[in-house]
Amino acid sequence: MKKVTGIGGIFFKCKDPNKMKEWYKTHLGIDAGQYGASFEWYEDAEGKKKGLTQWNLNSETAKLYEPSTKDFMINYRVENLEALVEDLKKEGVTIVDKIEAYDYGKFVHIIDMEGNKVQLWEPVD
Repeated sequence: MKKVTGIGGIFFKCKDPNKMKEWYKTHLGIDAGQYGASFEWYEDAEGKKKGLTQWNLNSETAKLYEPSTKDFMINYRVENLEALVEDLKKEGVTIVDKIEAYDYGKFVHIIDMEGNKVQLWEPVD
């Protein structure tokens, strides 16, 4: 079974998200709205199966990263999230929450061996 198929997003804390978004827009051309910026790419050689990677900033006080004390979180795209979570449980990996489903995919959070919160996402293609 494939586990991680790509990076779904990169999220990090900063003192002033709005000023930081403006800095990235001015200097690197990343035009991030309320939910960040989306980078589109294609998963297949034919250019038919589109994927995206999300980039976003959060305030220093954002609770999204808890229980981790780190200032970042990586979102990994995965296949078959339910089966992967069952495997991770058997392997003793800490599962932070229950799988949540939205119209754009399923999500769950885990903690890696150094205490980093990791988001797993099975996108709806």
